[in-house]
Amino acid sequence: QVQLVESGGGLVQAGGSLRLSCAASGSIFSIKAMGWYRQAPGKQREMVATITSSGRTNYADSAKGRFTISRDNGKNTVYLQMNSLKPEDTAVYYCNGMLISDYELGDYWGQGTQVTVSS
Repeated sequence: QVQLVESGGGLVQAGGSLRLSCAASGSIFSIKAMGWYRQAPGKQREMVATITSSGRTNYADSAKGRFTISRDNGKNTVYLQMNSLKPEDTAVYYCNGMLISDYELGDYWGQGTQVTVSS
């Protein structure tokens, strides 16, 4: 079984920073990609940033220049450094992992962590 454990969410003032962490554990053979998604109240979940096991990254336009995704493959951990936070960044942030477990590719999600940015 696989689980993703997130940490780092919380309350921060506009212009501040937060660093989210997500560690994958369990019967993991290989991680193909990990990423961060967010969902604000009444809105659809959207991709924020993704990173492959080789380090290729992709960002939402709203995150470019402010957010940085990184990973530690040895620790099966992905990070999201969020700088210059804005109130519109307020959302539940979910960690996602595309990985091989028991010889099957699966899509796994963390429990979500609340990020609230005050103006």
